[in-house]
Amino acid sequence: MKFIESKIQNVYIVEPEPFIDNRGMFARVFDKNEFKEIGHSKEIVNINHSTTKKKGSIRGMHFQYPPKAEIKIIKCIKGAIYDVVIDIRKGSPTFLQYHCETLSANNMKMLYVPEGFAHGFQALNDNVEMIYYTTEVYCAEKEGGIRYDDPIIGIKWPLEVTDISKKDRELKLLKNDFKGIDV
Repeated sequence: MKFIESKIQNVYIVEPEPFIDNRGMFARVFDKNEFKEIGHSKEIVNINHSTTKKKGSIRGMHFQYPPKAEIKIIKCIKGAIYDVVIDIRKGSPTFLQYHCETLSANNMKMLYVPEGFAHGFQALNDNVEMIYYTTEVYCAEKEGGIRYDDPIIGIKWPLEVTDISKKDRELKLLKNDFKGIDV
């Protein structure tokens, strides 16, 4: 696997190195020893699989507050997404900056998202499928979110928004006094 640092500290684009022959392809998507190279030491405790039916749909921007803050490894296994993470770590030099990456079944890229980031994505085609590896089990009491269209963040989504959950649409906008979370 190749780990490529993004412009935001501790966020990595992970590129599996597939073995291809006449039978097809094999690629390792997680190896705890290889992930140690980027400082990952927590156990993966949850793997989620999601589908998004409609091109242009947005899911996010979600996070969990400490002590349930989680590391995520995001992989698109069908179709393509515009994946976005926002740095909400208190005191970070890239606080409230975001990184975006196109993840697809074809490019096989994954995104490594450390604790202290909000995460979301937009489906770039119909019937997208995702796998999320996480270091914490979901905890509703510690759930947080940032609105997908928050002007303080200013995410430039590539497509018109076709669908978004009521819950995500109704997230409050950030205020200038938002200090972030400790992780």
